[in-house]
Amino acid sequence: MGRENMVAGAAIPWAKPKLFGEEESFVIDALRSTWISGGEYVSRLEREISGRTGARHAIAVSNGTTALELAFRGLRIGAGDEVIVPAFTFVAPVNMALTVGARPVFADIDSKTWLLDAASVEKLITERTKAIVPVHLYGNVSDMDPMVLLARRHGIRIIEDSAESAFSRYNGKSAGTLGDVGTFSFQATKTVTTGEGGMVLTDNDDVAGYMRLLRDHGMKPSQRYWHDVVGYNFRLTNLQAAVGCAQLLHLGEIIEQRKLIHSLYLDALASISEVSPQFHRHEVDPVLWAIAVRLRSAGSVEASRARRDAIVRRMAADGIETRPGFYSLDLLAPYGCPSLPVASEISANVISLPTFFDLKEADIQRICSGLKAAIRETE
Repeated sequence: MGRENMVAGAAIPWAKPKLFGEEESFVIDALRSTWISGGEYVSRLEREISGRTGARHAIAVSNGTTALELAFRGLRIGAGDEVIVPAFTFVAPVNMALTVGARPVFADIDSKTWLLDAASVEKLITERTKAIVPVHLYGNVSDMDPMVLLARRHGIRIIEDSAESAFSRYNGKSAGTLGDVGTFSFQATKTVTTGEGGMVLTDNDDVAGYMRLLRDHGMKPSQRYWHDVVGYNFRLTNLQAAVGCAQLLHLGEIIEQRKLIHSLYLDALASISEVSPQFHRHEVDPVLWAIAVRLRSAGSVEASRARRDAIVRRMAADGIETRPGFYSLDLLAPYGCPSLPVASEISANVISLPTFFDLKEADIQRICSGLKAAIRETE
């Protein structure tokens, strides 16, 4: 496909939410009920997520970031505690560790999956380590069996950041249910959306009860305006939950379509020798949030990043929106992260391509042709 043909095509955004139609009627129903803050749709969303993931408790919150904060606080992680996090991640789990007073300890990642693994974690464990936070990126899931065994051996908790891997599975179990607490995000680009919003999952009755208390200002459910602990307002509105409930009516269709898009991308990318997709272990049944590929290194990390950014600009000029991989945290001044070789290299070479429900096969062919042309022009 020539450059002129791609420019002539309609712009392809990186992401676009899919609304099926029931969202409007559900939101109107919530409005008419006058329960627009809390209400039945919040309870329904919690029940349905619990049922679909197998988690004993699902607690709706205002977004995926407050879900992480509630997970930390629910496990009583705070000042003086160390939390092991990957150096290649969206920054939310690091921010929330710092918010509760904990110290993030940065681990390198696996070069194929781009995720935290037990081998990188084990050497960082100290007597102060309180939790491990595997972040399941792009729909992939960390190798959790060895991580769980390691955590149990050391008496450490696991908080799964499953914001990008909702409904992915590992050995038949839902992401977010493999550790002590898991979190989902329902932000606009996610697999299921409420606009903003999130969910916290756990099988622990005591932890769930404490998190529900914290979510609503620490107010005792049986005694209004009596506060047993310092709490927060992490509540999801009934209007947002109504959107989520409507989305879940189509969850099977959403998963099927995202799997099809993943397959079409893998076929189209096979002819581009300069890129390799993220690797999924055989234990993982991914529900793709976003397709991401690793470019062949340009030599140094700096040269690779410059070439990757040039590809992003070149594709944008052709009407194809892409996104770079997350910046490795050693580049971000507030966090004090050391340079870790795999995280730095992956960060400099990853590019994420458009991924959303309504993406067509012709769009995917155009995107991959544009990627191939951009790589050649920037060599």
